[in-house]
Amino acid sequence: MTRYALAVDVGGTKMEAALVSDEGVLVNGSRSRSATGRAATPASLDAAVVQVVTHALAQLPEGTGLVGAGVGSAGPIDRPAGQILPVNMPQALGYPLADAVRRAASEIVRADVPTVFGHDGGALALAESWLGATRDAKASLSIVVSTGVGGGFVIGGQYIPGASGNAGHLGQVRREGGLTLEQIASGPASAAWAQTQGWTGSTGEDLARDAASGDRIARAAIERSAREVGQALADAATLVDLDMIAIGGGFSRVSDDYIDLVQQALIASAAHDYSRRARVVRSGLGDEGPLIGAAALVLR
Repeated sequence: MTRYALAVDVGGTKMEAALVSDEGVLVNGSRSRSATGRAATPASLDAAVVQVVTHALAQLPEGTGLVGAGVGSAGPIDRPAGQILPVNMPQALGYPLADAVRRAASEIVRADVPTVFGHDGGALALAESWLGATRDAKASLSIVVSTGVGGGFVIGGQYIPGASGNAGHLGQVRREGGLTLEQIASGPASAAWAQTQGWTGSTGEDLARDAASGDRIARAAIERSAREVGQALADAATLVDLDMIAIGGGFSRVSDDYIDLVQQALIASAAHDYSRRARVVRSGLGDEGPLIGAAALVLR
């Protein structure tokens, strides 16, 4: 009999939920979202949880049970306490997300719903290891390069959360000049750097368009981002002995060769043969990845 998990993914702009089968397939019609945003409060998040969880569980096939709920959230988080500590939702600091999801789901199905909580980067890494691009890896890192930069580790098929649940915050490692990787290589940061060089666009999409049309500054911004990401990944591969790294997120698609540029920078920067062998690949999952990963927290 097919097993189902409730998956909830929370980020700085939206909360999503869906039902996911034990084959990693979203149940048709079960996915919905609710806005979060910088003004989010515990009360608004409570309402959002009830809204998306109710919608998802209404699609639970008749005669089947719910294995549990998996919850992934943008960090930082306090995994042991089940709380989120989001820098982009300051009024929600300490919000008990795991308990809110468990309570809402349990009331709907009239039974206690086991709930597993994790960092969204770790959830995505678990999804990639289960069904995506890193299925054959012994030790992998999956990252997102988008508005922010973050990720998570899977080693031997197991999600590695770290002491507080925040392992994989690659975007917050310091690079040259004291800036974080995110402050250099994310989409908004790359566009801002290009503007300081005389470029007149404003977004990552503009960079992609202008670089494809031959704009040298736009192309330089893309290469700068890929170089910094590759160098940071070389450090990660050296430290953790990774054999595969999957990259997703909107800005990773800014050019057709972005993944190749990252791989080249990793090889050029890595200190040892074993870390130079780490293979950089494009994420194998689309925008369903975070929900599949949240479900995997309880299904895997």
